[in-house]
Amino acid sequence: MLEKKTSTLATGPETAVLVGLITNKQTEQVAHEYLDELEFLTETAGGIVIKRFTQRIDYPNPKTFVGTGKLNEIIAYVKENEIKLIIFDDELSPSQIRNIEREAECRILDRTNLILDIFAQRAQTSHAKVQVELAQYQYLLPRLTRMWTHLERQKGGIGLRGPGETEIETDRRIIRDKISKLKEHLEKIDLQMSTQRKNRGSMVRVSFVGYTNVGKSTLMNLLSKSDVLAENKLFATLDTTVRKVVIENLPFLLSDTVGFIRKLPHGLVESFKSTLDEVREADMLLHVVDVSHPQFEEQMETVQNTLKEINAGDIPVYILFNKIDAFTYVQKEADDLTPATKANMNLEDIKQTWFAKTNQNCMFISAREKTNFAEFKDELYSRIKNIHAQRFPFNNYLY
Repeated sequence: MLEKKTSTLATGPETAVLVGLITNKQTEQVAHEYLDELEFLTETAGGIVIKRFTQRIDYPNPKTFVGTGKLNEIIAYVKENEIKLIIFDDELSPSQIRNIEREAECRILDRTNLILDIFAQRAQTSHAKVQVELAQYQYLLPRLTRMWTHLERQKGGIGLRGPGETEIETDRRIIRDKISKLKEHLEKIDLQMSTQRKNRGSMVRVSFVGYTNVGKSTLMNLLSKSDVLAENKLFATLDTTVRKVVIENLPFLLSDTVGFIRKLPHGLVESFKSTLDEVREADMLLHVVDVSHPQFEEQMETVQNTLKEINAGDIPVYILFNKIDAFTYVQKEADDLTPATKANMNLEDIKQTWFAKTNQNCMFISAREKTNFAEFKDELYSRIKNIHAQRFPFNNYLY
């Protein structure tokens, strides 16, 4: 087994500043929403955000992401306050990272690297660890020039190392070899998991999907009476959990897998496609939404786009608007004639809107308070019974 890659933020809280851009394609409001999420990611990884920096610019600077003046401002603050990390809310190119590190003389992370770090902390099973390690090495390969280290010489010897080969070229070859071995290992694990799925028989399969930290694991625990980790952190669940659940007399399989997120690194999507087989092979998806989140509609769109990307866009979906106990809104004044927005729509307004949008294909619940949970179980039972009846038309006497 290859050596375990240690988490960059696992040694204790590190101070960090965040950097985001306001561009023609990203408004100031959206930029701050992304930075809110980036701060939550940083805290999940074990860091402490001290300050945020934003710059209004037409497009990212190809050399330093932000303009020269803004970079000097960030560097001055970092050195004055002895900040250890600068975290950027987009994926940086290898040259951008090199240029910024040379000027700042501190560690630079981008959004992709931060998410990879959290995944490395959260991975528990062999399957998840291999997938994360593969994504890490794929991220590392084009960035070796700035991240150069003396990796273990696991391959070499007489006749194998070309004359004049530099150490960094050797390191690149070592990483390519590791990527190849990890892919082979992943294929073997995928084959084992595929066999396990076939051995589960022909029971109806239901899978939770949704943005990260919307309450999927809490609902999983309520339905299956299991003990899946559920906490107020991004990516609390990384490994897929499958449980047999029985409602009344009807058994089915329920799975909970990794949550989605905006700007999810493409390498992670590729690496975790095998984990998401549980989603692709489901008979029905339960899309859990945090209705108390100000950007819940954008989060829903992210999930829908990711489902299409993994070829699961045609599976029947039932939407669960969770966390109604945490829902708040700004009430409009009686004489305020401005159009209603999401910020000042009350829960009833949102319910009516989405009942109409989904043709009643949704429900509003609170997993924490168990509000409408009994009604949800009845609806779930009805839908699974219909799927089961279509699959086994001669077993309808069970109902």
